[in-house]
Amino acid sequence: MMTMMIPTPTSALAQADVVALLSALERWLAPDAGWATGVLALYYGVLGVLAFYGLHRLRLVWLFGRTGVGALDEAGTLPAPPALPDDAWPVVTVQLPVFNERYVVERLIDTTCALDYPRDRLEIQVLDDSTDATREIAAARVAHWRAQGFDIHHVHRTDRSGFKAGALEAGQRAARGALLAIFDADFLPNPDFLRHTVPHFQDAEIGMVQARWAHINREVSLLTRIQAILLDGHFVIEHTARHRSGCFFNFNGTAGVWRRRTIDDAGGWQHDTLTEDLDLSFRAQLRGWRFVYLPELAVPAELPVEIRAFKTQQQRWSKGSIQTGRKLLHRILGARLPLHTKFEAFVNLTNNLSYPLMIALSLLVFPAMALRRDSDVFTTLLLDVPLFLAATASVLAFYIASQRALGNGWQRRLWQLPLLMGLGIGLAVSNSRAVLTGLWQRGGVFHRTPKLRIEKRADARRMRRHAYRLGFDVSFVIEVALMAYLAICVTVAIAWGMWFSLPFLLLFLHGYGYMVMLELVPRLRRAPAALAPAVAAGALDEAPSNDA
Repeated sequence: MMTMMIPTPTSALAQADVVALLSALERWLAPDAGWATGVLALYYGVLGVLAFYGLHRLRLVWLFGRTGVGALDEAGTLPAPPALPDDAWPVVTVQLPVFNERYVVERLIDTTCALDYPRDRLEIQVLDDSTDATREIAAARVAHWRAQGFDIHHVHRTDRSGFKAGALEAGQRAARGALLAIFDADFLPNPDFLRHTVPHFQDAEIGMVQARWAHINREVSLLTRIQAILLDGHFVIEHTARHRSGCFFNFNGTAGVWRRRTIDDAGGWQHDTLTEDLDLSFRAQLRGWRFVYLPELAVPAELPVEIRAFKTQQQRWSKGSIQTGRKLLHRILGARLPLHTKFEAFVNLTNNLSYPLMIALSLLVFPAMALRRDSDVFTTLLLDVPLFLAATASVLAFYIASQRALGNGWQRRLWQLPLLMGLGIGLAVSNSRAVLTGLWQRGGVFHRTPKLRIEKRADARRMRRHAYRLGFDVSFVIEVALMAYLAICVTVAIAWGMWFSLPFLLLFLHGYGYMVMLELVPRLRRAPAALAPAVAAGALDEAPSNDA
């Protein structure tokens, strides 16, 4: 016996409301509206610019492949460095800028003192701006190694003017080395690091040698795995392609060695941007200095394990690169440089503009979708699909190429690429704020990335209470709003039968939703009960401040 479903008044009313809403939207977004052409032009213009930056990644992949670089397996054997007589090794000053790094500073100092380099030609400076117990920890460790005969100094500043750039500048004034090696607090240089980098300075035109970043805690969480792939794309493909094609590339603030004279000739460390390393790099190369990149030389470092710390890091990099572009692009474009060098520098310093463009595209997608309801399939295939693939598939190809170059089971990491795409889109809100601020503001507060010495999953569980802070900023609210907006767009697209729009909509919905999830999930967890005594005893502080 068949049973007839009789709609309730409530469900019928809800269906009528939806139909009425869709009808109102159709009338408001009628293609013959006066602003329709402008909306579509803006939509395709934004999508076109994003496609340009996406296609540029394919160009970098092509340049990388043309160099014939082999696999960069971190377990492989490094090529022999240029020969250097035993009595010709120059004095090197290793600078260790730290700020409130109590969990990693001791490890950093011990690792640096293990460098294989003539003892009488090695100086170590711990440039400590800390305001917590890091100062006492560092001072004690420095005293220990001084007693062992090392030329190591603990330099503490109470005036943190210039932040990291100011600390490096102050250290350089007291340094005795002709070469300056720099390591951030979470880096662990191998003992042979200087043996592989210093010989390159036999060429008097070489001003800086940069090594590749590796990741000691890559497998701690899904977030660290995705971060590792993001950084691999930069260090494996971008740096290698630009270096070996004769274009400008930059020192990354750590895991590199500078010729002291190069820094002075370029105008020294300056702190009117948040990326002092990028700024100095381009100023030095404008002066004619050449840089060397060693992708085979990997220096392990710690990735942020918490989304807020990761977003803070990305905001600093995004804002600083835009500030550097404002400061130097006119000099670069007006310099006597090859056209392809100017082009690469322009893209390098402006590619973070893609973040506000992604926000604009997210907001434009619904009116553009409504205005194209009557478009034929041919028009969609001719315009939308190529632009969409150029903006998205090119990014996937870029990161696939980086993982292939690293070898060591790269196929097992491919499933993480859709999540990587989502993370990149989800960063659009917080990074857009940084970019827009960087367009008009010089300098700013240097927000450090907390280093918590989390090298394996057990460490992450032990430190969870310390790492995760309660509360949400305005970026989170906007991310939730965009997620809800995109969910409505998906629902309407299904109702209208606009199936070609769904991949685009779902990709952006996934991006904002993934970022919201990364913010929410840690805050919904309870701290392990075993951690309470440690907190009470002061072994772990309350959440660390990101302010530096």
